[in-house]
Amino acid sequence: MKKISEVVIIMITAFFLFGDSTSNAPAMDKPDHNDKRGTLRFGIHVSEIGSLDPHFAAGSQDRAIADMLFNGLLRYQDGNAPKIEPDLAESIPEPRLVKGIQVWTFKLKKGVMFHPFNGNDPYELTADDVIFSFNKSANPKYSCYAGEYEEMIFEKADNYAVNIILKKPMSPILFLPKVTNYAGGFIVSKNAVESKGYEYFRKHPVGTGPFMFDSYEPKEKIFLIANDRYFKGKPELKGVEFHLLPVIKDREAALSEGRLDAITGSGEHEWIDKITKNKNVILDIFGVGEVMTIHMNVRKKPFDNILVRQAIFYALDRNEFLKSTSDLLAEKVYSPIPVKFLPGGITEEEIRTLGLDYDFDVVKARKLMSQAGYPNGFTVTLISSEKRIYRENYEILKEQLKKIRIDCNIEVVNHGEMQKRIRKGESPIVIYGAWRPNSDVFLTRFFHSDSIVVTGKTPDTNFSGYDKIDKLVEAAREEIAPDKQIQLWMQAQIKILSDAAAYPVFFTSQCFVRSTDVDYGHPLKASMALYPQITEKTRFLK
Repeated sequence: MKKISEVVIIMITAFFLFGDSTSNAPAMDKPDHNDKRGTLRFGIHVSEIGSLDPHFAAGSQDRAIADMLFNGLLRYQDGNAPKIEPDLAESIPEPRLVKGIQVWTFKLKKGVMFHPFNGNDPYELTADDVIFSFNKSANPKYSCYAGEYEEMIFEKADNYAVNIILKKPMSPILFLPKVTNYAGGFIVSKNAVESKGYEYFRKHPVGTGPFMFDSYEPKEKIFLIANDRYFKGKPELKGVEFHLLPVIKDREAALSEGRLDAITGSGEHEWIDKITKNKNVILDIFGVGEVMTIHMNVRKKPFDNILVRQAIFYALDRNEFLKSTSDLLAEKVYSPIPVKFLPGGITEEEIRTLGLDYDFDVVKARKLMSQAGYPNGFTVTLISSEKRIYRENYEILKEQLKKIRIDCNIEVVNHGEMQKRIRKGESPIVIYGAWRPNSDVFLTRFFHSDSIVVTGKTPDTNFSGYDKIDKLVEAAREEIAPDKQIQLWMQAQIKILSDAAAYPVFFTSQCFVRSTDVDYGHPLKASMALYPQITEKTRFLK
């Protein structure tokens, strides 16, 4: 019989076919930022970094930085998610039952060193750091992923072994992603946080990854330098510069002029067509596919009226939203969980059979608005990110809702600011693009009552304030049989769509461009970090 860890990897893969500028580096390692030889210069599509604390990393820019600075007990293979392999742990363990309680024991690799910080020498990772990190991840004050670690106990077995004790047994397909190099699974330096304080750590992150934090120039760039003591080997690059350039024309110009080596691309049709004809660059399109969903706050008037929500859904046309993004990147989705990528998703045919596709029908939408008591519509203010995909989709939403006399004022802010404000419940309609490692995480973080922004037990990304599927989500989480889990996840989504709490629109793949002399060091099939992944193997070919 195959080991559980092998089965899990096969199962997951089968469903995934497609403000401070002070330095953190020791003085002797201080880089010369004028010497660009061996430093990869990367242009990203935002004007600010959201969070340097990996347990608050939500935007793609934050996830990319966390990916280079930190490790997990396990990791998604570079460029080949969702396959999982050991990282800080020696192996992927098998769970065992101790008096009916499920226990996972992770044995740590020896000789893994944390980055030096503020004059402190590197020190070796031990079980104390792992336990500290997971307790931090489980605390909503210090993590936006706290809900993932409820009812878990983290126990030191010895200096190089950790027991994770689950009060409620969990299937490997649900448990293992929680201890990978993703979201709350990153391992941070206990010494750095405790000796310098959390505020220091927020501005000077300390991990075990292939690169170390050097400095940050707000709204300009962030500098990372190579970790020569990295346990997987000294990086090929001297360092990485992330340049904050929200305008695609600026990123493209810098790439063509040789001032940047790689950039975040654009999903616009014309831009994709143009870049594919440029022989001096390489276009990389890869997963994971982030799902764009429109969330309605069912607790705020007039959206607490289901007739209003249904009217809005019938006024929306997925075909119009798809026009904002190249066919090479985007495809329609009809259920909150994307059926193309994860077990538990529902097909378009199944959704249409259930009558939950809300096929575009303006006449029906206007009738519903009248029945709801809003024949003349109303005005609403919404908050959009500066990112193109958000700006354009909010503008499309605005134009479509005009047809039923809903006037939308769109306030465009930087991406980090949008992330903060929508988590304060300031926008009654939220368009949000996201990928999550499994169906439980999708449903828990977006639709379980514990995750309701502001008021939930562990506030997360439940922007709709929806609380009608808790029992289904919890039952699926405790179910070991995959077929029964899937049925429960499907029932939960049918309920969400029936109550018009969220409108799935489309998924979009990742799009990046690099000069021909950049080699990331791995194939690019899919990245949980939402960028091509710069590792110790990334190099220049000439």
